[in-house]
Amino acid sequence: MTDANSAIVTYSPAYTIVPTYECFNRCTYCNFRTNPGESSWLTLSAAEEILKQLKNEKVCEILILSGEVHPNSPQRQAWFQRIYDLCALALTMGFLPHTNAGPLSFAEMQQLKNVNVSMGLMLEQLTPELLKTVHRYAPSKVPELRLQQLKWAGELQIPFTTGLLLGIGETADDWWTTLEAISKIHQRHHHIQEVILQPHSPGNQQTFDALGFVPHQLPAVITKARQILPPEITIQIPPNLVKDEQWLLGCIEAGARDLGGISPKDEVNPDYPHIQEQELRDILQPVGWELVPRLPVYPQFDSWLSEELQTAVSLWRNSS
Repeated sequence: MTDANSAIVTYSPAYTIVPTYECFNRCTYCNFRTNPGESSWLTLSAAEEILKQLKNEKVCEILILSGEVHPNSPQRQAWFQRIYDLCALALTMGFLPHTNAGPLSFAEMQQLKNVNVSMGLMLEQLTPELLKTVHRYAPSKVPELRLQQLKWAGELQIPFTTGLLLGIGETADDWWTTLEAISKIHQRHHHIQEVILQPHSPGNQQTFDALGFVPHQLPAVITKARQILPPEITIQIPPNLVKDEQWLLGCIEAGARDLGGISPKDEVNPDYPHIQEQELRDILQPVGWELVPRLPVYPQFDSWLSEELQTAVSLWRNSS
């Protein structure tokens, strides 16, 4: 570590709001979804009660994370409207929304840009081989569909987060191909804030019968990812999925510099509780790393936001 800035590891004080767990995809490793029609949608009044309780919790980011409604479903417009309204509500109440709700149309992304400071979508893996296995019943996991989102986000100047899911049947070469695709799109639009490297971690709900990704491998993957990705893209790892402190520190030494949203519950991996802020500090500080909160939009992208969103962001920047 040569200077103070290089010794900083960031995280986002976040809370995840789920409009619906219903999803038309059936990814075999999923521990999040319910079948369409099996769970109620979150109402705006219920969301408002949640947000009121977060007012004194130092939460900045509201992650709107949703199961997917089929693009041709008669429910699609109502689903999209609910997501938009939840973002608008969070914004009105002083929070900064970030939406990750699966592939969206260009028009949907364009509308959500008005009520989100950033957005995201995991590429997972670009290999079409997975369409024969874990993604066999997951129409929205077609690689071209997901790459299209990254391109549209760049065209629309939406600060974006994407990432890889490791250990779902892909090869190491698939990792590098996916990272190179992210790098290529970013070099055209310069819009990708973070790339998440998320190890598959088996949960109680999934049908995918495979061991979790071995975290020992992560530092080497991060080292190679750091060589492929432009330096301005931050590499993020979820600390609750890297259970051993030494592996976590090894990931940071290898080039990961962000720990993502730290909230009460990991909705995607409910069997793996988030490591909270103080515990992370206790791991990082003794070996010289400083844990620092960040906003869900990085400063270099503030000028891309509408005047209303810039005002909301500057209130947070000035209060920290």
